[in-house]
Amino acid sequence: MKGNKGEWSEVYTFLKLLGDGVIYGGNENLERINSIFYPLVSVIREESDGKYFYKRESNINIINSEGKKLLEVSRAQFIEKAKELFNLLKSSKGSSFKFPEIEEFLKQIYVEKLKSASGNKRDITIVVHDLNTNTTPTLGFSIKSRLGGNSTLLNPGESTNFIYEVETLDNNYTTEDLMNIVNNIKTRSKIKDRTKFLISNKVILKFCGIQSENLYLNLQMIDSLLPEILSQLLLYYYSGQSASIKELVEILEESNPIAFNQSKHHKFYEYKIKNFLTDVALGMTPQRSWTGHYDATGGYLIVKEDGDIVCYHIYNRNEFQEYLLNNTLLDTPSSSRYKFGEVYKENNKYYYKLNLQIRFK
Repeated sequence: MKGNKGEWSEVYTFLKLLGDGVIYGGNENLERINSIFYPLVSVIREESDGKYFYKRESNINIINSEGKKLLEVSRAQFIEKAKELFNLLKSSKGSSFKFPEIEEFLKQIYVEKLKSASGNKRDITIVVHDLNTNTTPTLGFSIKSRLGGNSTLLNPGESTNFIYEVETLDNNYTTEDLMNIVNNIKTRSKIKDRTKFLISNKVILKFCGIQSENLYLNLQMIDSLLPEILSQLLLYYYSGQSASIKELVEILEESNPIAFNQSKHHKFYEYKIKNFLTDVALGMTPQRSWTGHYDATGGYLIVKEDGDIVCYHIYNRNEFQEYLLNNTLLDTPSSSRYKFGEVYKENNKYYYKLNLQIRFK
């Protein structure tokens, strides 16, 4: 077994939650809320040879998909191995790791892989005792770890390229000249510098679409004006105004590019961006048609720097949305890999692409 800190954090979460037996809610500042908690009943893992059920009783009973009890392990062993893995993760340097002492224990308890299948938002499946309804729902959680590098909320790709038509106003350049000048800007922050150059030379970047029609329709499913709002958010970011989504939303509220009626102080942009971040966090991807059904039906589990784990669930949705707004930023991926940031000519018109990537702080 070899993986990065994010992948090993999924195993850490599995071990710690089974050892502790409870999941605590978190507020918008990642602080534990002791009054919001969910007793853990079991964890379900899907390995290559079938499903395994880790039922938390006086000990941890491991049961296969046929209902046969395979092994009984003390809670103390899970707690001990979780602490051991956490200390290894905190002290390890590099990008990918093997921990033979942890791997040996994992194989004893029928764990053969570090992470869930790619493409899913859920990283762990848990049965909890819901004290609000006195039921035991099976919930999928996405795991984000703060032990390694900042994780990505929305992965970049050519599908996340926003397309703008280049409209020149009264300036000293032809559009052809502008294209050549812009594309020859080769600075360290060339995409931002190119965008600033265009805007400073009275160029209007008119949003006209997204490279992925599926993403465009997904965004419209969330809110019909969301493609236009995000296109403006990107222009603010790439023109150097801010990377913080919270600050960019404040700029949107002030400039009001969609011309909403703000006479009653409605926060249109904040509300719509929060809903967008929530849907991305819990299920929406550019590749699949969005139906509104969450993969991560339970919410988010955050592994903090001190090893504590906090949960954002449907009952503390407001705190979850505040957490997403306060802790995300836009980032610039590789422009050569994803083919954006150059002015290009097509059917006698000029266009410019900017890429949407969202990271956690």
